[in-house]
Amino acid sequence: MPGRTWAGTTLDDRRAARRGRLVAAGLDLLGTEGSAAVSVRAVCRQAKLTERYFYESFADREELVAAVYEHVGAQAREVLAAAVLGAPDARSRAERAVTAFAELVLDDPRRGRVLLLAPLTDPALTRRGLHLMPVFTALVGEQLTRGDETGRRLVAIGLVGALSNVFIACLDGTLHVSRERLVAHCVRLVLEADASDR
Repeated sequence: MPGRTWAGTTLDDRRAARRGRLVAAGLDLLGTEGSAAVSVRAVCRQAKLTERYFYESFADREELVAAVYEHVGAQAREVLAAAVLGAPDARSRAERAVTAFAELVLDDPRRGRVLLLAPLTDPALTRRGLHLMPVFTALVGEQLTRGDETGRRLVAIGLVGALSNVFIACLDGTLHVSRERLVAHCVRLVLEADASDR
Protein backbone atom coordinates (compact mmCIF):
# COMPACT_ATOMS: atom_id res chain seq x y z
CA MET A 1 0.00 0.00 0.00
CA PRO A 2 1.62 3.28 -1.14
CA GLY A 3 0.09 5.28 1.72
CA ARG A 4 1.77 3.33 4.52
CA THR A 5 4.83 4.87 6.10
CA TRP A 6 8.05 3.41 7.43
CA ALA A 7 10.61 5.56 9.25
CA GLY A 8 8.53 8.58 8.27
CA THR A 9 8.45 7.95 4.52
CA THR A 10 5.88 6.33 2.25
CA LEU A 11 6.59 3.43 -0.10
CA ASP A 12 6.26 5.80 -3.07
CA ASP A 13 8.78 8.18 -1.50
CA ARG A 14 11.26 5.35 -0.99
CA ARG A 15 10.79 4.12 -4.57
CA ALA A 16 11.33 7.65 -5.89
CA ALA A 17 14.46 8.00 -3.76
CA ARG A 18 15.86 4.69 -5.05
CA ARG A 19 15.09 5.70 -8.63
CA GLY A 20 16.86 8.99 -8.02
CA ARG A 21 19.95 7.15 -6.74
CA LEU A 22 19.97 4.94 -9.83
CA VAL A 23 19.67 7.92 -12.18
CA ALA A 24 22.47 9.70 -10.28
CA ALA A 25 24.66 6.59 -10.58
CA GLY A 26 23.87 6.35 -14.29
CA LEU A 27 24.76 10.00 -14.77
CA ASP A 28 28.07 9.48 -13.01
CA LEU A 29 29.01 6.41 -15.04
CA LEU A 30 27.76 7.63 -18.41
CA GLY A 31 29.18 11.09 -17.86
CA THR A 32 32.63 10.00 -16.73
CA GLU A 33 33.40 6.60 -18.21
CA GLY A 34 31.03 6.49 -21.19
CA SER A 35 28.46 4.03 -22.48
CA ALA A 36 30.57 0.91 -22.07
CA ALA A 37 30.71 1.46 -18.31
CA VAL A 38 26.94 1.53 -17.90
CA SER A 39 25.56 -1.90 -17.07
CA VAL A 40 22.80 -2.88 -14.66
CA ARG A 41 25.35 -4.37 -12.29
CA ALA A 42 27.65 -1.33 -12.40
CA VAL A 43 24.79 1.09 -11.82
CA CYS A 44 23.51 -0.95 -8.87
CA ARG A 45 27.00 -1.12 -7.39
CA GLN A 46 27.40 2.66 -7.77
CA ALA A 47 23.97 3.34 -6.26
CA LYS A 48 24.51 0.75 -3.51
CA LEU A 49 21.25 -0.97 -4.40
CA THR A 50 20.42 -4.52 -5.42
CA GLU A 51 19.25 -5.43 -8.93
CA ARG A 52 15.80 -6.04 -7.50
CA TYR A 53 15.50 -2.30 -6.93
CA PHE A 54 16.86 -1.54 -10.38
CA TYR A 55 14.04 -3.51 -11.98
CA GLU A 56 11.53 -1.83 -9.68
CA SER A 57 12.20 1.40 -11.64
CA PHE A 58 13.58 0.36 -15.04
CA ALA A 59 12.85 -2.44 -17.49
CA ASP A 60 16.46 -2.59 -18.68
CA ARG A 61 19.72 -0.70 -19.13
CA GLU A 62 18.38 1.22 -22.14
CA GLU A 63 15.49 2.60 -20.13
CA LEU A 64 17.87 3.83 -17.43
CA VAL A 65 20.19 5.48 -19.98
CA ALA A 66 17.19 7.23 -21.54
CA ALA A 67 16.07 8.42 -18.09
CA VAL A 68 19.53 9.84 -17.37
CA TYR A 69 19.54 11.64 -20.71
CA GLU A 70 16.03 13.01 -20.25
CA HIS A 71 16.94 14.15 -16.71
CA VAL A 72 19.84 16.23 -18.03
CA GLY A 73 17.75 17.43 -20.96
CA ALA A 74 15.11 18.69 -18.53
CA GLN A 75 17.78 20.53 -16.57
CA ALA A 76 19.00 22.17 -19.77
CA ARG A 77 15.51 23.28 -20.75
CA GLU A 78 14.91 24.72 -17.29
CA VAL A 79 18.14 26.71 -17.08
CA LEU A 80 17.72 28.08 -20.61
CA ALA A 81 14.12 29.14 -20.01
CA ALA A 82 15.05 30.76 -16.69
CA ALA A 83 18.07 32.51 -18.20
CA VAL A 84 16.12 34.42 -20.85
CA LEU A 85 13.17 35.29 -18.61
CA GLY A 86 12.95 39.07 -18.31
CA ALA A 87 16.00 39.76 -20.48
CA PRO A 88 15.49 43.26 -21.94
CA ASP A 89 16.92 42.70 -25.43
CA ALA A 90 18.37 40.16 -27.87
CA ARG A 91 21.96 40.61 -26.69
CA SER A 92 21.02 40.06 -23.05
CA ARG A 93 18.98 36.98 -23.94
CA ALA A 94 21.85 35.50 -25.94
CA GLU A 95 24.43 36.26 -23.26
CA ARG A 96 22.30 34.87 -20.47
CA ALA A 97 21.31 31.72 -22.38
CA VAL A 98 24.83 30.89 -23.57
CA THR A 99 26.32 31.58 -20.13
CA ALA A 100 23.70 29.38 -18.43
CA PHE A 101 24.25 26.53 -20.89
CA ALA A 102 28.04 26.78 -20.50
CA GLU A 103 27.68 26.60 -16.73
CA LEU A 104 25.39 23.57 -16.99
CA VAL A 105 27.58 21.49 -19.31
CA LEU A 106 31.08 22.70 -18.43
CA ASP A 107 30.89 23.22 -14.65
CA ASP A 108 29.75 19.59 -14.43
CA PRO A 109 31.15 17.98 -17.60
CA ARG A 110 29.24 14.78 -16.83
CA ARG A 111 26.05 16.58 -17.83
CA GLY A 112 27.64 17.89 -21.01
CA ARG A 113 28.89 14.44 -21.99
CA VAL A 114 25.48 12.87 -21.35
CA LEU A 115 23.62 15.57 -23.28
CA LEU A 116 26.00 16.05 -26.22
CA LEU A 117 28.41 13.10 -26.49
CA ALA A 118 26.45 10.05 -25.30
CA PRO A 119 23.81 10.31 -28.07
CA LEU A 120 26.62 9.91 -30.60
CA THR A 121 27.85 6.63 -29.11
CA ASP A 122 25.05 4.93 -27.16
CA PRO A 123 22.46 3.11 -29.28
CA ALA A 124 19.88 3.65 -26.53
CA LEU A 125 20.13 7.39 -27.15
CA THR A 126 20.47 7.62 -30.91
CA ARG A 127 16.78 8.16 -31.54
CA ARG A 128 16.18 10.05 -28.31
CA GLY A 129 18.93 12.54 -29.08
CA LEU A 130 17.17 13.38 -32.31
CA HIS A 131 13.92 13.57 -30.38
CA LEU A 132 15.21 16.29 -28.02
CA MET A 133 16.82 18.32 -30.81
CA PRO A 134 13.50 19.89 -31.88
CA VAL A 135 12.90 20.95 -28.27
CA PHE A 136 16.14 22.94 -28.18
CA THR A 137 15.52 24.24 -31.70
CA ALA A 138 12.13 25.54 -30.56
CA LEU A 139 13.70 27.23 -27.52
CA VAL A 140 16.24 29.00 -29.73
CA GLY A 141 13.66 29.86 -32.36
CA GLU A 142 11.47 31.58 -29.77
CA GLN A 143 14.31 34.03 -29.05
CA LEU A 144 14.90 35.02 -32.67
CA THR A 145 13.30 38.27 -33.75
CA ARG A 146 13.64 38.50 -37.54
CA GLY A 147 11.99 36.71 -40.44
CA ASP A 148 8.93 34.54 -40.74
CA GLU A 149 8.32 31.33 -38.82
CA THR A 150 10.05 29.14 -41.41
CA GLY A 151 13.04 31.46 -41.57
CA ARG A 152 13.41 31.49 -37.79
CA ARG A 153 13.14 27.70 -37.71
CA LEU A 154 15.85 27.31 -40.36
CA VAL A 155 18.17 29.61 -38.44
CA ALA A 156 17.39 27.88 -35.13
CA ILE A 157 18.20 24.43 -36.56
CA GLY A 158 21.53 25.72 -37.87
CA LEU A 159 22.35 27.49 -34.62
CA VAL A 160 21.61 24.45 -32.45
CA GLY A 161 23.86 22.34 -34.67
CA ALA A 162 26.67 24.89 -34.65
CA LEU A 163 26.51 25.56 -30.92
CA SER A 164 26.29 21.84 -30.10
CA ASN A 165 29.41 21.13 -32.13
CA VAL A 166 31.36 23.91 -30.44
CA PHE A 167 30.48 22.54 -26.99
CA ILE A 168 31.17 18.95 -28.12
CA ALA A 169 34.67 20.01 -29.17
CA CYS A 170 35.24 21.54 -25.74
CA LEU A 171 33.97 18.44 -23.96
CA ASP A 172 35.92 15.91 -26.02
CA GLY A 173 39.15 17.90 -25.67
CA THR A 174 39.62 18.82 -29.32
CA LEU A 175 39.04 22.53 -28.61
CA HIS A 176 40.91 24.40 -25.90
CA VAL A 177 39.48 27.84 -25.29
CA SER A 178 38.72 30.01 -22.27
CA ARG A 179 35.15 30.11 -21.00
CA GLU A 180 35.03 33.84 -21.68
CA ARG A 181 36.04 33.44 -25.32
CA LEU A 182 33.73 30.48 -25.83
CA VAL A 183 30.71 32.39 -24.52
CA ALA A 184 31.60 35.50 -26.53
CA HIS A 185 31.93 33.44 -29.72
CA CYS A 186 28.61 31.66 -29.20
CA VAL A 187 26.81 34.90 -28.38
CA ARG A 188 28.20 36.41 -31.59
CA LEU A 189 26.94 33.40 -33.57
CA VAL A 190 23.45 33.86 -32.17
CA LEU A 191 23.33 37.61 -32.76
CA GLU A 192 24.74 37.40 -36.27
CA ALA A 193 22.29 34.65 -37.18
CA ASP A 194 19.39 36.70 -35.85
CA ALA A 195 20.52 39.74 -37.79
CA SER A 196 20.76 37.91 -41.12
CA ASP A 197 18.17 38.41 -43.86
CA ARG A 198 15.86 35.47 -44.47
